[in-house]
Amino acid sequence: MAQRSAEELFHELQGETHAGFVAIHVPVQHSPAGVPYLTAPGVVLLARPQTSLQGLATFLEGFDPSYHFDEYVADPTALPDGAQLCKVAGQTCYLSFGPRRTPNAQARRYFDHLKASRHGSVLEHATFSFFVYGISRSLTHELIRHRAGFSYSQTSQRFVDGRTLRFVERPEYRQDEQLHRLFLQRIERAAAEYAELSEYLLARQQAGDPLLSAEARTDLRKRVQQCSRSLLPNETEAPLVVTANARAWRHVIEERTAPHAEIEIRELLVRIFVCLALVDPVLFGDYTLERLPDGTYSVRTPYEKV
Repeated sequence: MAQRSAEELFHELQGETHAGFVAIHVPVQHSPAGVPYLTAPGVVLLARPQTSLQGLATFLEGFDPSYHFDEYVADPTALPDGAQLCKVAGQTCYLSFGPRRTPNAQARRYFDHLKASRHGSVLEHATFSFFVYGISRSLTHELIRHRAGFSYSQTSQRFVDGRTLRFVERPEYRQDEQLHRLFLQRIERAAAEYAELSEYLLARQQAGDPLLSAEARTDLRKRVQQCSRSLLPNETEAPLVVTANARAWRHVIEERTAPHAEIEIRELLVRIFVCLALVDPVLFGDYTLERLPDGTYSVRTPYEKV
């Protein structure tokens, strides 16, 4: 299988970097009737570790000067913040702050040893948060099954109305003219039916229907939207914010980018991996991207299930 680097794929996907934070955006398309839809996931890195060792100086100076612990914070080699955080956490286990420690210049060797030994708990200190869009409701149902080390906040179809309604076209539909045409017809029909149902429910609400009545204005809207959403298809867009530690990200990347994984969620996790590999190549640089026969990518590492 052909291999390529995360940086190459990032540029191919027209990724952007702003002040050390990366994003891969996708344009919004429109059906002939003007219904918006997207054809791939968009990912935006919102948060990553910010690490400073300077506060450790007083603690390290409290030991016998012959240990040279105070030199730890003066390591001349800078690491990505996530890797630095995980490295100091791992070295704390042995109070390995003296000259015999693994210096930052050899951090890759240090982390390769951790990964090979499956001491993955050290990687749980570094967390990364992404805003994700251009993903379907069916994809999020699969993604949120990953609980350990993950937190999610997802757009609720009960709290938003049809003004922000968008859909997601699956990879199979993009490559077949007939499937693409049927997709466009389906989302136009779904959007029209959603609007028609919402309008009817609003009229029933204003007429005093007890099932749709409420005192607060926000509750009035929710009574309509919680009913209208029932007819929306799985291909409705469902943006979310997802946060996970590095160990958890590694697990889901390995699981969901495997060749047998569902193609839509594989496409998402490949993009998230590419972003992680760029911002922290020490924690995620052991992976390789392999192009599959269908044109998509899989992510592989010699250090699985860390």
